[in-house]
Amino acid sequence: MKNHYLLILVLLSNFIFGQNKQFLYEYKFIPDSTNKADIKREIMVLNIQKDRSEYYSSVRYESDSTQYAAYQKGINSMPPGNPLVNEWVTKYPNSNQLVHTVMLMSDKYKVKQDVELNWKLTNEFSKILNYNVQKATTEFGGRKWTAWFTKDIPIQDGPYKFKGLPGLILKIEDSNKSHVWELKGIRSNQEPFVYPDLNNYRIIQLNYNQFVKKFKDYRQDPTADLVGQIPDQHDWTGKWRTSAEIIKEMNTEALERLAKDNNLIEINLLK
Repeated sequence: MKNHYLLILVLLSNFIFGQNKQFLYEYKFIPDSTNKADIKREIMVLNIQKDRSEYYSSVRYESDSTQYAAYQKGINSMPPGNPLVNEWVTKYPNSNQLVHTVMLMSDKYKVKQDVELNWKLTNEFSKILNYNVQKATTEFGGRKWTAWFTKDIPIQDGPYKFKGLPGLILKIEDSNKSHVWELKGIRSNQEPFVYPDLNNYRIIQLNYNQFVKKFKDYRQDPTADLVGQIPDQHDWTGKWRTSAEIIKEMNTEALERLAKDNNLIEINLLK
Protein backbone atom coordinates (compact mmCIF):
# COMPACT_ATOMS: atom_id res chain seq x y z
CA MET A 1 0.00 0.00 0.00
CA LYS A 2 2.83 2.38 0.90
CA ASN A 3 4.64 1.65 -2.38
CA HIS A 4 1.39 2.18 -4.27
CA TYR A 5 0.96 5.59 -2.59
CA LEU A 6 4.52 6.60 -3.49
CA LEU A 7 3.95 5.57 -7.11
CA ILE A 8 0.84 7.78 -7.25
CA LEU A 9 2.85 10.72 -5.90
CA VAL A 10 5.57 10.21 -8.52
CA LEU A 11 3.04 9.98 -11.34
CA LEU A 12 1.21 13.04 -10.04
CA SER A 13 4.41 15.12 -9.85
CA ASN A 14 5.35 14.05 -13.36
CA PHE A 15 1.86 15.03 -14.57
CA ILE A 16 1.98 18.44 -12.90
CA PHE A 17 5.51 19.41 -13.86
CA GLY A 18 5.83 17.39 -17.06
CA GLN A 19 3.53 19.84 -18.81
CA ASN A 20 4.84 23.04 -20.39
CA LYS A 21 5.65 25.44 -17.57
CA GLN A 22 7.05 28.94 -17.38
CA PHE A 23 9.00 29.90 -14.27
CA LEU A 24 9.30 33.65 -13.75
CA TYR A 25 12.42 34.94 -12.01
CA GLU A 26 13.30 38.42 -10.86
CA TYR A 27 16.86 39.00 -12.00
CA LYS A 28 18.72 41.72 -10.08
CA PHE A 29 22.17 42.67 -11.29
CA ILE A 30 24.85 45.34 -10.99
CA PRO A 31 26.32 46.06 -14.45
CA ASP A 32 29.00 48.49 -13.23
CA SER A 33 31.17 47.31 -10.33
CA THR A 34 32.16 50.94 -9.65
CA ASN A 35 28.52 51.92 -9.10
CA LYS A 36 27.02 49.27 -6.84
CA ALA A 37 24.03 51.45 -5.98
CA ASP A 38 22.77 51.11 -9.55
CA ILE A 39 20.86 47.81 -9.37
CA LYS A 40 19.00 46.76 -12.50
CA ARG A 41 15.97 44.46 -12.56
CA GLU A 42 14.42 42.32 -15.27
CA ILE A 43 11.83 39.55 -15.22
CA MET A 44 13.35 36.48 -16.83
CA VAL A 45 11.47 33.42 -18.06
CA LEU A 46 12.56 29.81 -17.80
CA ASN A 47 10.28 28.05 -20.26
CA ILE A 48 10.26 24.28 -19.74
CA GLN A 49 9.36 22.13 -22.74
CA LYS A 50 9.54 18.35 -23.21
CA ASP A 51 12.72 18.47 -25.28
CA ARG A 52 14.42 21.63 -24.01
CA SER A 53 14.25 24.69 -21.79
CA GLU A 54 14.48 28.31 -22.94
CA TYR A 55 15.73 31.16 -20.76
CA TYR A 56 15.05 34.71 -21.94
CA SER A 57 13.95 38.21 -20.95
CA SER A 58 10.18 38.68 -20.69
CA VAL A 59 10.58 42.27 -21.91
CA ARG A 60 12.62 41.18 -24.92
CA TYR A 61 10.08 38.45 -25.70
CA GLU A 62 7.15 40.89 -25.62
CA SER A 63 9.09 43.34 -27.77
CA ASP A 64 10.04 40.72 -30.37
CA SER A 65 6.52 39.26 -30.36
CA THR A 66 4.98 42.69 -31.03
CA GLN A 67 7.43 43.39 -33.82
CA TYR A 68 6.89 39.93 -35.32
CA ALA A 69 3.11 40.41 -35.36
CA ALA A 70 3.60 43.79 -37.07
CA TYR A 71 5.95 42.30 -39.69
CA GLN A 72 3.36 39.62 -40.47
CA LYS A 73 1.00 42.45 -41.39
CA GLY A 74 3.64 44.20 -43.50
CA ILE A 75 4.28 46.88 -40.89
CA ASN A 76 7.86 47.88 -40.06
CA SER A 77 7.56 49.05 -36.44
CA MET A 78 10.02 50.23 -33.84
CA PRO A 79 10.54 47.79 -30.95
CA PRO A 80 8.47 48.63 -27.86
CA GLY A 81 9.99 48.40 -24.41
CA ASN A 82 13.65 48.55 -23.45
CA PRO A 83 15.03 45.11 -22.54
CA LEU A 84 18.12 45.13 -20.37
CA VAL A 85 19.04 41.51 -21.13
CA ASN A 86 19.61 40.56 -24.76
CA GLU A 87 20.69 36.94 -24.50
CA TRP A 88 18.99 33.55 -24.53
CA VAL A 89 20.02 30.14 -23.20
CA THR A 90 18.64 26.87 -24.57
CA LYS A 91 19.33 23.74 -22.52
CA TYR A 92 18.52 20.10 -23.18
CA PRO A 93 17.55 17.36 -20.69
CA ASN A 94 20.16 14.69 -19.98
CA SER A 95 22.84 16.73 -21.75
CA ASN A 96 25.60 19.11 -20.66
CA GLN A 97 25.42 20.94 -23.99
CA LEU A 98 23.56 24.21 -24.28
CA VAL A 99 23.21 27.00 -26.81
CA HIS A 100 23.89 30.54 -25.62
CA THR A 101 22.50 33.18 -28.00
CA VAL A 102 24.21 36.56 -27.65
CA MET A 103 23.77 39.88 -29.43
CA LEU A 104 27.01 41.69 -30.30
CA MET A 105 26.40 44.98 -32.09
CA SER A 106 24.44 44.03 -35.24
CA ASP A 107 24.96 40.23 -35.21
CA LYS A 108 23.40 37.32 -33.34
CA TYR A 109 25.81 34.63 -32.15
CA LYS A 110 24.67 31.11 -31.32
CA VAL A 111 27.33 29.54 -29.13
CA LYS A 112 27.44 25.81 -28.41
CA GLN A 113 28.92 25.11 -25.01
CA ASP A 114 29.33 22.16 -22.64
CA VAL A 115 28.63 23.14 -19.03
CA GLU A 116 29.02 20.61 -16.22
CA LEU A 117 28.62 22.13 -12.77
CA ASN A 118 30.20 20.53 -9.71
CA TRP A 119 27.51 21.10 -7.09
CA LYS A 120 28.12 20.64 -3.37
CA LEU A 121 24.94 20.04 -1.38
CA THR A 122 24.75 21.30 2.22
CA ASN A 123 22.51 20.47 5.17
CA GLU A 124 21.00 23.96 5.21
CA PHE A 125 17.28 24.28 4.47
CA SER A 126 14.80 27.10 4.12
CA LYS A 127 11.55 28.06 2.35
CA ILE A 128 10.91 30.07 -0.83
CA LEU A 129 7.31 30.64 -1.99
CA ASN A 130 6.25 27.93 0.49
CA TYR A 131 8.56 25.40 -1.18
CA ASN A 132 11.09 23.55 0.94
CA VAL A 133 14.53 24.42 -0.42
CA GLN A 134 18.04 23.14 0.18
CA LYS A 135 21.30 25.04 -0.21
CA ALA A 136 23.98 24.06 -2.74
CA THR A 137 27.16 25.76 -3.92
CA THR A 138 29.29 25.70 -7.05
CA GLU A 139 31.82 27.73 -9.03
CA PHE A 140 31.17 28.93 -12.56
CA GLY A 141 32.39 31.69 -14.84
CA GLY A 142 34.95 32.95 -12.34
CA ARG A 143 32.41 33.36 -9.53
CA LYS A 144 31.24 31.39 -6.49
CA TRP A 145 27.52 30.68 -6.47
CA THR A 146 24.96 29.75 -3.82
CA ALA A 147 21.72 28.14 -4.97
CA TRP A 148 18.52 27.11 -3.22
CA PHE A 149 16.66 24.28 -4.94
CA THR A 150 13.49 22.30 -4.22
CA LYS A 151 12.83 18.63 -4.76
CA ASP A 152 9.13 19.50 -4.69
CA ILE A 153 9.52 20.57 -8.33
CA PRO A 154 11.37 17.64 -9.96
CA ILE A 155 12.96 19.63 -12.76
CA GLN A 156 16.76 19.69 -12.83
CA ASP A 157 17.02 23.18 -14.27
CA GLY A 158 17.32 26.82 -13.31
CA PRO A 159 17.92 30.30 -14.69
CA TYR A 160 20.72 31.13 -17.14
CA LYS A 161 23.15 28.19 -17.54
CA PHE A 162 22.53 26.71 -14.10
CA LYS A 163 21.14 23.17 -13.88
CA GLY A 164 21.96 19.70 -12.58
CA LEU A 165 20.53 19.80 -9.05
CA PRO A 166 17.89 17.25 -7.93
CA GLY A 167 15.12 19.83 -8.29
CA LEU A 168 14.38 23.28 -9.66
CA ILE A 169 16.63 26.16 -8.60
CA LEU A 170 14.39 28.79 -6.98
CA LYS A 171 17.14 31.22 -6.05
CA ILE A 172 20.79 31.62 -6.98
CA GLU A 173 23.31 34.39 -6.35
CA ASP A 174 27.05 34.97 -6.58
CA SER A 175 29.14 35.67 -3.50
CA ASN A 176 29.17 39.43 -4.18
CA LYS A 177 25.42 39.55 -4.86
CA SER A 178 26.15 41.16 -8.20
CA HIS A 179 23.77 38.71 -9.90
CA VAL A 180 20.69 37.35 -8.12
CA TRP A 181 17.80 35.34 -9.53
CA GLU A 182 14.75 34.51 -7.42
CA LEU A 183 11.56 32.74 -8.46
CA LYS A 184 8.48 34.96 -8.31
CA GLY A 185 5.81 32.92 -10.07
CA ILE A 186 4.82 29.87 -12.13
CA ARG A 187 2.39 29.70 -15.01
CA SER A 188 1.27 27.04 -17.45
CA ASN A 189 1.97 27.32 -21.15
CA GLN A 190 -0.33 25.02 -23.08
CA GLU A 191 0.91 25.89 -26.56
CA PRO A 192 4.21 24.57 -28.00
CA PHE A 193 6.74 27.35 -27.52
CA VAL A 194 8.46 28.97 -30.49
CA TYR A 195 10.46 32.15 -29.94
CA PRO A 196 9.47 34.78 -32.56
CA ASP A 197 12.26 35.00 -35.15
CA LEU A 198 12.42 38.48 -36.68
CA ASN A 199 15.10 37.33 -39.13
CA ASN A 200 16.65 40.80 -39.00
CA TYR A 201 20.10 39.82 -37.76
CA ARG A 202 22.94 37.90 -39.27
CA ILE A 203 23.24 34.60 -37.36
CA ILE A 204 26.74 33.27 -36.68
CA GLN A 205 27.30 29.87 -35.09
CA LEU A 206 30.45 29.36 -33.00
CA ASN A 207 31.85 26.94 -30.48
CA TYR A 208 32.72 28.33 -27.06
CA ASN A 209 36.44 28.88 -27.68
CA GLN A 210 35.70 30.73 -30.91
CA PHE A 211 33.17 32.89 -29.10
CA VAL A 212 35.60 33.80 -26.29
CA LYS A 213 38.05 35.15 -28.87
CA LYS A 214 35.29 36.99 -30.72
CA PHE A 215 33.93 38.46 -27.49
CA LYS A 216 37.32 39.79 -26.40
CA ASP A 217 37.93 41.29 -29.84
CA TYR A 218 34.49 42.90 -29.66
CA ARG A 219 35.23 44.48 -26.29
CA GLN A 220 38.36 46.06 -27.81
CA ASP A 221 36.78 47.21 -31.08
CA PRO A 222 32.95 46.92 -31.03
CA THR A 223 32.38 48.20 -34.58
CA ALA A 224 35.10 46.23 -36.40
CA ASP A 225 32.47 44.19 -38.30
CA LEU A 226 30.68 47.33 -39.50
CA VAL A 227 33.52 48.47 -41.75
CA GLY A 228 32.18 48.47 -45.29
CA GLN A 229 28.61 47.88 -44.06
CA ILE A 230 27.52 51.52 -43.62
CA PRO A 231 27.49 53.87 -46.64
CA ASP A 232 28.33 57.57 -46.66
CA GLN A 233 25.11 59.47 -46.00
CA HIS A 234 23.37 62.60 -44.74
CA ASP A 235 22.46 62.57 -41.05
CA TRP A 236 19.14 63.80 -39.67
CA THR A 237 20.35 67.44 -39.78
CA GLY A 238 21.28 67.15 -43.45
CA LYS A 239 25.03 67.07 -42.79
CA TRP A 240 27.05 64.78 -45.06
CA ARG A 241 29.00 62.15 -43.15
CA THR A 242 31.39 59.51 -44.36
CA SER A 243 31.15 55.86 -43.36
CA ALA A 244 34.39 56.16 -41.37
CA GLU A 245 33.03 59.11 -39.39
CA ILE A 246 29.80 57.30 -38.55
CA ILE A 247 31.58 54.12 -37.47
CA LYS A 248 34.09 56.04 -35.37
CA GLU A 249 31.30 57.79 -33.50
CA MET A 250 29.46 54.50 -32.99
CA ASN A 251 32.66 52.87 -31.70
CA THR A 252 33.23 55.66 -29.18
CA GLU A 253 29.67 55.35 -27.86
CA ALA A 254 29.93 51.54 -27.68
CA LEU A 255 33.24 51.66 -25.78
CA GLU A 256 31.74 54.09 -23.26
CA ARG A 257 28.77 51.78 -22.76
CA LEU A 258 30.94 48.67 -22.43
CA ALA A 259 33.18 50.39 -19.87
CA LYS A 260 30.12 50.53 -17.58
CA ASP A 261 29.28 46.89 -18.31
CA ASN A 262 32.23 45.45 -16.42
CA ASN A 263 30.53 43.09 -13.98
CA LEU A 264 29.45 40.21 -16.21
CA ILE A 265 27.83 36.99 -14.99
CA GLU A 266 30.84 35.12 -16.36
CA ILE A 267 33.44 37.58 -15.14
CA ASN A 268 36.30 35.42 -16.46
CA LEU A 269 35.40 36.59 -19.98
CA LEU A 270 37.02 39.93 -19.13
CA LYS A 271 40.33 38.40 -18.11
